[in-house]
Amino acid sequence: MRTWELAKLHPWVVATLAALAGTLALELSGAPDAAQWLASAFGAVVLVKVSIGMVKDLLHGHWGIDILAVTAIASTLLVGEYLAALVVCLMLTGGEALEDYAAGRAKRSLSALLERAPQVAHLLLPDGTTRDVAMESISVGDRLLVRPAEVVPVDGILSTDSDGRAIEAGFDESSLTGEPLPVSRRTGDEILSGVLNGQRAVVLEATATAQDSQYSRILSLVREASESRAPMVRLADRYAVPFTIVAYLIGGLAWWLSGDPVRFAEVLVVATPCPLLIAAPVAFLAGMSRAAKNGVIVKSGGTIETLGRVRTAAFDKTGTLTYGRPELLEVRPARGADGQPVLDEEELLRITGSAEQYSGHVLAESIRKAAEARGLRLVPATEAREIATHGVTAVLEGREVVVGKGSFVRDHTTGFEVADLEPGESAVYVGVDGVFAGVLLISDRLRANARATLTELDRLGVRQRMILTGDAMPTASHIAAQAGVTRVEAELLPEDKVRIVRDAEPGPVMMVGDGINDAPVLAVADVGVAMGARGSTAASQSADVVIVRDDISRAAVAVSVGQRTLRVAKESIWVGIALSVVLMLVAAFGVIPAIVGALLQEVVDLVAIANALRATRAGRDELRDFAALHDRSDEAHAEARVPAA
Repeated sequence: MRTWELAKLHPWVVATLAALAGTLALELSGAPDAAQWLASAFGAVVLVKVSIGMVKDLLHGHWGIDILAVTAIASTLLVGEYLAALVVCLMLTGGEALEDYAAGRAKRSLSALLERAPQVAHLLLPDGTTRDVAMESISVGDRLLVRPAEVVPVDGILSTDSDGRAIEAGFDESSLTGEPLPVSRRTGDEILSGVLNGQRAVVLEATATAQDSQYSRILSLVREASESRAPMVRLADRYAVPFTIVAYLIGGLAWWLSGDPVRFAEVLVVATPCPLLIAAPVAFLAGMSRAAKNGVIVKSGGTIETLGRVRTAAFDKTGTLTYGRPELLEVRPARGADGQPVLDEEELLRITGSAEQYSGHVLAESIRKAAEARGLRLVPATEAREIATHGVTAVLEGREVVVGKGSFVRDHTTGFEVADLEPGESAVYVGVDGVFAGVLLISDRLRANARATLTELDRLGVRQRMILTGDAMPTASHIAAQAGVTRVEAELLPEDKVRIVRDAEPGPVMMVGDGINDAPVLAVADVGVAMGARGSTAASQSADVVIVRDDISRAAVAVSVGQRTLRVAKESIWVGIALSVVLMLVAAFGVIPAIVGALLQEVVDLVAIANALRATRAGRDELRDFAALHDRSDEAHAEARVPAA
């Protein structure tokens, strides 16, 4: 880095180094009085600068630890130890530079995502040629060429080759999911933006604009996380007051017993609080980096600290503990007075799928896919309306169709019958022209690693675990039994979830969800965790943590990383305090000259930073194999199961 760049980033560091160099040059040239004058003048300027900041903190009711640094500079200047005063000044001004360097290492995984963001895309033209276009100009339906080793620019569907044949290609998804091995995708598979293409050029049909793509959402979260400041004050201030008292006590006793005020200065020099100022934020940034490597974006250092203390975890059901890909189990037409079906199975499925085109509910998508898989042609409605949380009404081919909850369809039809459901099943009721037409039975499976995730949370000390859902109690209880959860709150509205999480004990409380209706409760929880891979943007924006892959085990990974990070931060602070106390006791006996003590304190700072950077690595007792858990059977069940014709 050039000198002017260093001066621009850290002007006080450069100024302190210049003052120190000038002082040493004057000493060596035989001008000690001039050297003392220069060092004392510069030390006084730094003293005033630090004192102003300290007074501002005190006026805001914040008892900081800068008072030790102020006292150390003042005492060394007063007793004539001007070289030691300059080293203390360098320690303070250089602390920010050291923190920036360590933070740069800690945030490497976060910044890597930002640095690899594509700036242009290769638009495939009808004549087979390509044109580079800005990311903002990509539209849904555009065909894009992705060359080997390029980052996929937007979400899309893998297309065929130039001859119209299906292809298979490899992609590196490690930057988003943490999975180290390449994955194979085939024509028709969804490819998320941000993954790295393999060794062959492929064509992608865009399904989202750049702004709405997965990678863009992740980048905005990463920027927010990168710009957040670690909670230096909260953690450091727990130790600031006792550390300050101990330093003054040792220094005062050394002065009183020896009768030499230099002893007080020598003790205060080695008591400067840089380990308290630097160790905690570096550890938190390192923890954020480690979480990002595992597909978990943590938005702030404060969140990392809270994750390490979580004692209660609440989970939404659909799309969180379950896959959120309900399977159509059975199409059950109603029977008329003559005992014959009002509609046959295929017709009932066709009109239901057609009506569900106008619903954003997760069950609607599974019904549409099931109808299309049977080769049924869905028709547009001449009139359609979705009634939130209830269902859809539509006019299809001149018939009035109503689809939704039992109570909703009952109010619009005659001959309504409640379906007999097995545990874990849900029912979608259908009426046609005011007559009850039948019911579709649907089931959403528990994630294969959901139970293991909850077991791991228990091992991590999260003793209270519960399910909060708007589904019916029988369905929720069935999923809870499979997952090993004893507390279930069902048939809840969003405000009910907020109330329960606010009142939950013991705290802190972590809430994990994915839908728009989870946004309020994610915002009020001590830690809101959004399943961001397929979840809503609203949920991701209101959450403190975003899981960027469709894997519930990452919730346990987040808690595990938080616990290790908090442990490393505290260890780093205690290491710095212990070394400083040892040096203070030695300095109290006059063994360490002030200048040597100042240099030794720099060594203490480096030890504290190096220890804090351990948070980037997994500990021996930390989650390892579990963090990489990936249920390959998910892919086999990615599409809803279609009932036999």
